[in-house]
Amino acid sequence: MLRRFTPTAYTKSFRDITPERLQERGIRAVITDLDNTLIEWNRAHATDEVIAWIRSIERAGIQVILMSNNNEERVNIFAEPLGVRYIARANKPLQGAYKKARQMLQVKDSEIVCVGDQLMTDILGANRARLQSILVLPIVTSDAKATKFNRFVESKIMKKLVRQGLQVKEGLVWNN
Repeated sequence: MLRRFTPTAYTKSFRDITPERLQERGIRAVITDLDNTLIEWNRAHATDEVIAWIRSIERAGIQVILMSNNNEERVNIFAEPLGVRYIARANKPLQGAYKKARQMLQVKDSEIVCVGDQLMTDILGANRARLQSILVLPIVTSDAKATKFNRFVESKIMKKLVRQGLQVKEGLVWNN
């Protein structure tokens, strides 16, 4: 049961995910969540730090796609100025958006990693899609109302994962 929620890697922030670390694992594409993964859930536009991170990934020849459960307008406001492809209303952890992302990326599944801050949507969805995943800490501790219940359940799951050996340290730590 817990395997469904176990990320391939863990880090405190997207900033720890460097092109070099991705390339070491053979990663050629990143599917990343938006809200509370890259920016606060209630911030509309990318920060300079997020822009720099996305550009560094892209300069290394690694594709980036945003995948969010949020609505089209919210995701487009963030993605369009950056020229980043996206999938809105992804309904993670359901599989439709992952299939769409695979078609857009045109790389092997083993070359894709999903980045997100939620076990019950981002990590569970990636695991169900049989893709690698990186769990990051949420940018802020506040959440939209729809996310609060998930966070409560996730806190219980996370405690069990840590007891079973999930590495929670500084930097990017691969669990397998």
